[in-house]
Amino acid sequence: MRERALAWSVRYALAFALALLLMVPLLFAVSGSLHTNAELFQQPFTWIPDSPRPANFGDVWRTTSFPRQVFNSFFVGAVISVVGVLLGQMIGYALAKRRFFGRDFLFWSIVGTMMVPFPAIMVGVFIISKDLGILDTYTGLIVPGLMTGQVVFFMRQYMVYMPDELLESARIDGASEWQVYTRVVLPLSWPVMASMGILTFVDSWNNLLWPLIVVQSKDLYTIPLGLAQYSSKYFTNYVGILAMSVLSIVPVIVLFLLARKRLLDAVMVSGGALKG
Repeated sequence: MRERALAWSVRYALAFALALLLMVPLLFAVSGSLHTNAELFQQPFTWIPDSPRPANFGDVWRTTSFPRQVFNSFFVGAVISVVGVLLGQMIGYALAKRRFFGRDFLFWSIVGTMMVPFPAIMVGVFIISKDLGILDTYTGLIVPGLMTGQVVFFMRQYMVYMPDELLESARIDGASEWQVYTRVVLPLSWPVMASMGILTFVDSWNNLLWPLIVVQSKDLYTIPLGLAQYSSKYFTNYVGILAMSVLSIVPVIVLFLLARKRLLDAVMVSGGALKG
């Protein structure tokens, strides 16, 4: 019994040490955002400055386009997460519960897209977006991210294990296919939909590469693009970058804290998905 308690103590100690190590960059960002640019590069680095400067956060909010960038990131992320997850859930339902020619081939083709890095296809996506006339628009920011193989995969794997008896009983009671979907399938899918929505939103919030390619107007800048405005040929406002970075991660941290149970559900779903 004592050996078992010792083993668990060692595991918790290692987990705490690893968590602390992963927290170092975040702690540095918070500390650095309270310094001046001159103090930031003094050696040794002072984790708690003698004269903290919380006004750095106010300067970022007042003197830059940061509020607009927050809105753009939130709007794009919300649309992609809501619409993308709903479309992925519909496709997952069709692949899991409907029988049609080429179903398995289509599913594995979608899974195969998860193995293709975005830089390998971004030129093609850019050309298509240009032909459609959606460059430098919200549509251009949103549409390419609406459909991902990851969402379809998890939705399909979740619904494979949904009892067919529930669907058949609804049909026997006279429900149409649309009613079966909206009154049975959709309510039962909320846990995994919420989890995928959170993860999709965070991916969109942190996305830099595609907005960097498709956006030219500063009015459409997202937060990752906005960070570049602090760098110029002769001067880089490192403290402003750190302050903006800290402010930008606050919504994500709050989202994770509020939705940690949903994310646990996602882990459980993925465990079941691996059986498929």
